Amino acid sequence: MITRRLLAGAAAALPFAAHAQEAWPARPIQVVIPYPPGNAIDLLVRALAAQMQPLLGQPVVVVNREGAAALVGSVSVARAPADGYTLLFVPALVASVLPVTQPQGGLATNSFRPICQVFSNSMALVVKPDSPIRTLRDLQTAAQAAPGRMTYGTLGVTSIPHLAMVQWLGAARAEIEHVPYRADAAVMTEVLQGRIDVGSIVLGSAAGRNDIRVLAVFDAQRHPDFPDAPTAIEQGFEVAPASFGGLFAPAGTPEDRIARIEAACARAAASEVYRTAARTGSQPANFFLNRADFTRRLQTDIEQKAEVLRGIRLN
Repeated sequence: MITRRLLAGAAAALPFAAHAQEAWPARPIQVVIPYPPGNAIDLLVRALAAQMQPLLGQPVVVVNREGAAALVGSVSVARAPADGYTLLFVPALVASVLPVTQPQGGLATNSFRPICQVFSNSMALVVKPDSPIRTLRDLQTAAQAAPGRMTYGTLGVTSIPHLAMVQWLGAARAEIEHVPYRADAAVMTEVLQGRIDVGSIVLGSAAGRNDIRVLAVFDAQRHPDFPDAPTAIEQGFEVAPASFGGLFAPAGTPEDRIARIEAACARAAASEVYRTAARTGSQPANFFLNRADFTRRLQTDIEQKAEVLRGIRLN
């Protein structure tokens, strides 16, 4: 028999049942980028968000929240509700480097769930056009002949260009003094002025320039924008670090929502609008990885970076 008490209880439960079955997304989605606006990664996330918006049926809003070398914005997403409404657009270093270099910062290697990779930046070594160093073997020979007397520049300690050079120096069994700067442009200026011997930079920073020579590209294959620049692997050094990344969600975000976001990301990344932005940003043809492949690549990067960072004095 259906009693008034049972009916009252069912009626009281209706709002909760309706809430539990609420269609997602039911409100705007926020994508945090922990860097200032106007840079290459900012242009990519805005192109991606614009293409994802009609696929998800809600506004996808990009928010710049910079500070403390990407820590501020990244931590804000790690602490956000794991409901799919707050995402992060960052390089993999938020999982592989920041938890090691800033252990009290609030991030762990498992703070986020990878969703899709939509960019991959190769690192490169550059020298003056008239430098006597023509190959990585030349650089190795010169460095071994004068341990610690040559210099190289990067955009900062534990930046990916710095870690790339550390990896190469380990493979080459060579010593070169590190000089940190604030940007790749400053590094290239110092190389051209002869104040440092070599620069380790993000390859895209050299795009469109004919006043600097790319000595080696750290990647599995040559970059289409620099077809004459050989990889380190071609020159006998199995070193191919990169700065790759894309969309992440806070750990604990429901699987069904992650799957919806991944599907929208895949379609958005394949759009001509995003592919044009990627070409403008010197992205390789294979910049996209689905969630499974992105997760595997991230785990490998976490393991590799942990090994490299153990050999660096952080304080």
